[in-house]
Amino acid sequence: MQVLTVLPWQDWGALALFIFGWVGYAQFASHRAKVERTLLASTNHFRKLWMMQVTYRDQRIVDAAVTQNLASSPSFWASTTILVLGGLLAVLGTSEKATELVKDLPFAARTSMLVFDIKIMVLLAVFVYAFFRFTWSMRVYSFGAILVGAAPNVELFESGEANRADFAERAGKLMGMAAESFADGLRAYYMAFAVIGWFVSPAAFAIATLTVLGVLYRREFRSDVLAVLRA
Repeated sequence: MQVLTVLPWQDWGALALFIFGWVGYAQFASHRAKVERTLLASTNHFRKLWMMQVTYRDQRIVDAAVTQNLASSPSFWASTTILVLGGLLAVLGTSEKATELVKDLPFAARTSMLVFDIKIMVLLAVFVYAFFRFTWSMRVYSFGAILVGAAPNVELFESGEANRADFAERAGKLMGMAAESFADGLRAYYMAFAVIGWFVSPAAFAIATLTVLGVLYRREFRSDVLAVLRA
C-alpha cells in the first residue's frame, strides 16, 4: 500500500490509461489484422505476392537487395534508441538538477525528485521495449534473407519437387513478422511522446495518450496509404 502513495491518484490513473491503452490497442490492431485489410495485413498480402515472384526468378539479387534495405530501417532505429537510452540514463543520474530545471518551466507540474525519476524510468521502459522490438525485427529479416537465399531453383518449382504456394506462404509470413516487430517499435516511439505530457500534468498525460492512440488508429485503419493498398 505504501507504493500507491508514491504518486497521487491522478498520476496512477493517467499511467493506467497509458499502459492499458497501449496494450489494448496493440491487441485490437493484431486482432483486426486477421479479419480486416489493415495496413499491416495489406502489406503482408503484397509480401506473399513478392515471395511468389521469387519462385519464378533465376537471379534473386534484387530480392536480396530489397531484404537488406528493409533490415536497414530497424537497424537505424535500434541505433537511435541506444542514444536515447543513454540520454535518459544521463538525466536519471542528474535528476536533482533536471528536477530544478523542470520546476522553472511555467507549464510543468511541480513534483518531487522521486516522482521525476519514476517518469524518466517509464520513458526508459518504453524505449527499452522499442529497442528489443527493433533488434528482433533485424534478426527476423535476416532469417527472411536466408529463406530467399535457400529458395529452390525455378526448375524444381516447375517440376513440382518444390511447392510454390508453401514457400510463398512461409517466407511471406516471416517477412510479415519482421514488419510487425518493426511496427511495434515505432508504436513505442509514438507512445513515448505521450509520456512527455506527464511532465506537464497527469491530465496532459491522459490527453496525450488518447491523442497518440487516435493518430495510430487513423494511420493504421483510415489512412490514404491504406486506401491505395486496398485498391
